[in-house]
Amino acid sequence: MVASLPLSLLAIAFYLAGASWLWLRLLGKVPEKKQLVQVLGSFAFIHHSLVLFDALGLPSQLHLGLAEVALLLTWLTCSFILFASLRHPTLNLGALLFPLAALALAFAQFTDRPTNLLTKDHQLYFHILASLSAYGLFALASVQSVLLGMQNYQLKHRHLQGLISVLPPLQIMERLLFDLLLAGQLLLTLGMLSGWLYFDHFFAPGLLHKTLLSFMAWIIFGILLFGHWRFGWRGLTAVRWTLGGSLLLLLAYFGSQFVLQFLLA
Repeated sequence: MVASLPLSLLAIAFYLAGASWLWLRLLGKVPEKKQLVQVLGSFAFIHHSLVLFDALGLPSQLHLGLAEVALLLTWLTCSFILFASLRHPTLNLGALLFPLAALALAFAQFTDRPTNLLTKDHQLYFHILASLSAYGLFALASVQSVLLGMQNYQLKHRHLQGLISVLPPLQIMERLLFDLLLAGQLLLTLGMLSGWLYFDHFFAPGLLHKTLLSFMAWIIFGILLFGHWRFGWRGLTAVRWTLGGSLLLLLAYFGSQFVLQFLLA
């Protein structure tokens, strides 16, 4: 087992409870209870943090397999929406992200701990932190884009009940999406530059496709951000480009981890 079972079960239970209330709220079945969802999400996040600390092998070791990365990425995204919800209407993103975090916690229970990565190389830590933080923000942006697409569809077809009635205004949703994309692009740029400058194995056979797919995603997000700034791209155009770039990053990281951990082991 990668993680502590009791802590994982508690985190899963709190995440699913919070997500269930959010979905019932989106369907108009229950009233809005922001503080309730924040409390449930916070308890889940605390237990998730403890599970993640144990799974990574900190402080003396660093384990980075598929399960550990999934735990870390879902932890990053959930922390963002919980902290951002104190000032911005981001909590509804938990309707999709909380179940994903619960799934990552469950997956960790059935995955063996990978080979230890023991290093005190600060450049490597910076590369890992920047890259994984970028992936987490882009994952959150992809969920945001799905909600934005659903909201845009309902507006065009004059469906004024259900999802659209509980989401923030379209302008706020779009602003949040592009804020996430800009922050993710900056972190992805730092991660790619640090990998290219400091590591000789950046273009090794087992990582070449990861590098190429990450660069393709970087280009896609760059074009989208430029198009939004210069030509006002938004709406479904932003949704399609965001999901396309996020899919490339998903294939880049998890594809390379699968190759290295299972096929080339």
